[in-house]
Amino acid sequence: MCALKILPVEKIREADAFTIAHEPIRSVDLMERAAEACFRWISKKVSKDRQIRVICGMGNNGGDGLALARMLCNEGYETDVQIIRHTATPSADFAANFELLGDLPGIVITDVFETDPEIDVEEDDIVIDALLGSGLNKPVTGFIASVIGRINNSNALVIAIDIPSGLFADVAADHKKQVIVKADYTLTFQMPKLAFLMAENEIYTGRWKVLDIGLHPEYLEKAECNNFMVEKADCRNLYRPRSVYSHKGNYGHALLIAGSTGKMGAAVLAAKACLRSGVGLLTTHIPGDGFLIMQTSVHEAMVSIDPDDFRFSALPVLDIYDAIGIGPGIGMASETQAALKLLIQQSSVPLVLDADALNILGENKTWISFLPPGSILTPHPKEFERLAGPTANHFDRLEMLRVFAMRFKLYVILKGANTAIACPDGNIYFNPTGNPGMATGGSGDVLTGIILGLLSSGYPARDACILGTWLHGKSGDLAAKKISQEAMLPGDMIKMLGKSFKKIT
Repeated sequence: MCALKILPVEKIREADAFTIAHEPIRSVDLMERAAEACFRWISKKVSKDRQIRVICGMGNNGGDGLALARMLCNEGYETDVQIIRHTATPSADFAANFELLGDLPGIVITDVFETDPEIDVEEDDIVIDALLGSGLNKPVTGFIASVIGRINNSNALVIAIDIPSGLFADVAADHKKQVIVKADYTLTFQMPKLAFLMAENEIYTGRWKVLDIGLHPEYLEKAECNNFMVEKADCRNLYRPRSVYSHKGNYGHALLIAGSTGKMGAAVLAAKACLRSGVGLLTTHIPGDGFLIMQTSVHEAMVSIDPDDFRFSALPVLDIYDAIGIGPGIGMASETQAALKLLIQQSSVPLVLDADALNILGENKTWISFLPPGSILTPHPKEFERLAGPTANHFDRLEMLRVFAMRFKLYVILKGANTAIACPDGNIYFNPTGNPGMATGGSGDVLTGIILGLLSSGYPARDACILGTWLHGKSGDLAAKKISQEAMLPGDMIKMLGKSFKKIT
């Protein structure tokens, strides 16, 4: 699997240097390539009747802005450039692009100094932020901070080049103290920055787009990395076509332990999703109260009835199952907690744990060490906090997630925008599919069913997590496109699973 690497800033610089040395290409020409990629995107989105104001610093990010301004002006866009003279010494590539821009008739270039820090920006303008780029190593203060404040207060539409100025790429920002450009769009190069995947930074990055600028593939292939972005091609590579001669026995027998009085809907959703994910056989273990509900709602599922009419309290025979999922709607009763403890002790196959199973683990943390290796946990952020403890920010939580998965030899799917899948080897895979319409009760039950179905039918745990999360999000995207984010229900995602599979087959 060759997922898109998310490299830290120092390795991105190494990739630039490697490309310059081995393509070979001059650094100023690589800058030209980056500017061209930005120009192509902007020319498709922005009409020529809009005033574009390019705000440049004096480093290479400013050089990107100067090259972009030249291309926009040549194409007939009304473009002006405001150069923030925060240092006496520009970068070499900035200077080269400044010379090229100076020869262009009709473009207005304004120098802005600390003694006169006002910049000219109106509400109807489009601002190109090319102030600082990704080389930032300390919070912005003083002169540049006042410029950023003017951009943010203008209410103009802002497009950041590479990264919003003032935002750190690889560490958490102090949102109370740092001054950061609030971009509507961020055009970044070759791969996303880790900061783009943190919820607290959405206010700064807006919608971000990765632009390919042709960094040398040899370096990108060999660069060591433990953060990745999943792409559709990765899921296509993970997908396992079915043999003509296969039968239901080839796709496993899954056990789903779910439901309690008043919460049988969670069991039904998880069961339907499991069946739509390719499992050969599914048995649902449910309380007696739920028998008619399950049999009439999910005709294809077999039923194992718990001795308790209202809750999960006892284990069925386990040795016939290839994978076991537990949690949707089971509640927190003492009998249920005791039965979960027995399941952890007696299961010889990996478990998929969600919802109340995770809440029970959160109250009994010593049990985590006894989970079968390779088991899969699917918490939302609050459930993960109960398992592992609170953190100050999303960067800290990401590292806690990584350590947790490695320590307990588990796969942990931390649900949310850009869902993070942490593996026992220390790698984390971010999932790009999904939308806010999935933020509704029952979505997690669907994900549990999908992953259980894939795991039972023979996918390794890592592949089941990556593929299942992508399919889950894509099904949500297809449902939202058809009926809107507001109106979609978890059951609509299940209906779209077939179309999601077709996207990768």
